[in-house]
Amino acid sequence: MEGAGSTVVIVGAGHAGGNAAALLRQYGFEGRIVLVGAEPVPPYHRPPLSKAYLKGEADVERLWLKPRAFYDENRIELVLGAAATALDAAGKTLTLADGRQIAWDTLILATGSVPRALTIPGHDLHGVVALRSLADADVLRERVKPGEKLVVIGAGYIGLEAAAAARQLGHDVTVLEAAPRVLGRVTGETVSAFYAGEHRAKGVDLRLGAQIAAFVGEAGALTGVQLANGEIVPATLALVGIGIAPDVALAQQAGLVCANGVQVDDDARTSHPDIYAIGDCASRPLAHYGRTGRLESVHNAVEQAKLAAAAIVGKPRPACDAPWFWSDQYDLKLQTVGLHEGYDATVVRGDPAARRFAVYYLAGRTLLAVDAVNSMPDFLCGKKLVGSGKPLDLDALRDPATDIGKFAAATLA
Repeated sequence: MEGAGSTVVIVGAGHAGGNAAALLRQYGFEGRIVLVGAEPVPPYHRPPLSKAYLKGEADVERLWLKPRAFYDENRIELVLGAAATALDAAGKTLTLADGRQIAWDTLILATGSVPRALTIPGHDLHGVVALRSLADADVLRERVKPGEKLVVIGAGYIGLEAAAAARQLGHDVTVLEAAPRVLGRVTGETVSAFYAGEHRAKGVDLRLGAQIAAFVGEAGALTGVQLANGEIVPATLALVGIGIAPDVALAQQAGLVCANGVQVDDDARTSHPDIYAIGDCASRPLAHYGRTGRLESVHNAVEQAKLAAAAIVGKPRPACDAPWFWSDQYDLKLQTVGLHEGYDATVVRGDPAARRFAVYYLAGRTLLAVDAVNSMPDFLCGKKLVGSGKPLDLDALRDPATDIGKFAAATLA
């Protein structure tokens, strides 16, 4: 275990960084912990920003990961509103934007990700926004008022969640997606078609294969989104949600190995023995899939925080679950466990028309992933079976009469 006189500096006060700080204390670390965040607020839950918080159903106090007093009580120094600008891996110092330097013995990079920009003409017009931070959500929540014409660019989780929230508030919403289906990067065709139908049924003007040429405006303010065919979609507010990129600027400057994120091992350790990377910024071994990759989820942030904290204090490595994700849109809860890439067959249980079903993604008889819509039993089954390597009885899986909980238990017996 690190000695009581050692210092752990965590760069990034998001979900991953906040959990790492708390877990270090929980695991018995007695040294100094400094949590550095570019935002002026303590760690908070990010998923509600495009859901309950955007709709005004949750106030800011409900977002905090821990009460402010927790950090004082656990001797965690918060350095907030302070962007880190330089990382000296050899000299073990971190430099902040105001010139302050913090010395460290061990460092955790939890720098997260940044929204991908849409750098087309007019991208700097007032009314073109992203949704990644609490400040972004506050801007969007203030702007989404009666009479606004909202155009959402990108039909991933964030875009569709924001579109659903805006429709539930009664606003006109157009969604423009360049790909041929919604949620194309994270799910299969059955679930994509279902969600496209749901949004259209709720009054969203959803356009697939939409190519955007420019934002147009008057007097510096957005008035529309111009498509490649020349059509201008009226808009007073445009939310750009075309994905995120790992924030690896500090890691690259420090000479750490990076490839689609900061490369880490099973303990979340980077190519420098005293630097760890966790959360959205890290490319990690995917234990159940025999490859590396980045996972953009709360589950991944918490799991990697556990791995790094355990390694720093010398605890045994925690077990890793299959990755899981969720999305709330209207009264629908999509819960996903696993990664569906590489599947060659699917089994659909339940009825999409009843708005309660699940899609099982298989490679042969091996379960890779499950998408469960309003179906907790199927999600729990997936959590047990994905990554187990156990071959499935496909006839039983396809049989609507099969109790999925007993099916999971029998498969693992």
